[in-house]
Amino acid sequence: MPTASPSGEVPARSKRADALRNRQTLLDAAAAVFVTSGVDAPIREIAARAGVGMGTIYRHFPTRADLVVAVYRHQVEACAEAGPSLLAAADSPFAALRQWVDLFVDFLVTKHGLANALQSDSSGFEALHTYFLDRLVPVCADLLDAAVDAGAIRPGTRADELMRGIGNLCIGRDSDPRYDPRRLVELLLRGLRLPPSP
Repeated sequence: MPTASPSGEVPARSKRADALRNRQTLLDAAAAVFVTSGVDAPIREIAARAGVGMGTIYRHFPTRADLVVAVYRHQVEACAEAGPSLLAAADSPFAALRQWVDLFVDFLVTKHGLANALQSDSSGFEALHTYFLDRLVPVCADLLDAAVDAGAIRPGTRADELMRGIGNLCIGRDSDPRYDPRRLVELLLRGLRLPPSP
């Protein structure tokens, strides 16, 4: 708990830390709601999940587009940072790749509403797409290289190809809520695997 000054005020650094934590909580809640309900989900649903009032969300994110873009960037960073952590902690490089792909699928499900949320700002969308590629393609490449080096998957698959393939498999969810892209993504990953050595 922050220590108040003799005047009773909380130091600015503690206020900033609290504001950052609140923002992270809101972004996590919004990402979870977007995955299940899409980017058009009611703001009150996000507020309820985050345990805050709607005014708090609007104070951080004045428009829905602001919130969607912030969630997009937040998830890109989470995916980027997860790659090395998963490689260090998973039982194998292939297990790390599979876990990372799960995070990537969650991200892609959210991303599909991004273009609609940004309707009139195509340049903003392009900038975000470039940011996405710059941050995530190298992470995916490292995971693929580690799995190849471990003899778990066939060499020759490029990170951008795998990511595009996964992205294409995720598109069907937009028009059919019963469609589960994870089943097909799992088949795609199985297709990369090398048979175990005799």
